[in-house]
Amino acid sequence: MNKLIATLIAGLMATAAHAQTTSATVAADSRIVKAEANAEKDVIKAEQKEIKTAIKADEKVNKTMAKAAETKSKAHANLVESHTDAAANVAKADPEDRAKAMAKAEEKVADANLKAEKKMIKADEKVLKAQVDAAADKATAAAKTEQVRAEAQADVHKAAARN
Repeated sequence: MNKLIATLIAGLMATAAHAQTTSATVAADSRIVKAEANAEKDVIKAEQKEIKTAIKADEKVNKTMAKAAETKSKAHANLVESHTDAAANVAKADPEDRAKAMAKAEEKVADANLKAEKKMIKADEKVLKAQVDAAADKATAAAKTEQVRAEAQADVHKAAARN
């Protein structure tokens, strides 16, 4: 009789232990599901921020490129005007002063060429700087997204480890 009671008590204990394990497993599964959902939300937010950063960076580059193109066209227009003025001054000059006028015109054209080249180089420099800054911003945003992904994955693993 003692053996029968001992067996029944042992069976009862085993059943109770199994029931507790099952409820603990369900609780652990729900923690994991919640952690995964939160992780997914965090990753989506990070990806959206990354996309916004990339769009803003591209917009800055495009704006800078447009401004540079405008600056270059103005510089070229000023250069053409300087060339035209110099040629007109040479044409107006008296035949005996023509050599002096040509020398002056060549000097004016050379100065105008240098000025236009400097403006164009500065415009190109600004475009390149904007492109480098945009690439850096995009890389930083991508790194932040990867960090969020790693942290989210760690949170999921922590939730799974709490079994």
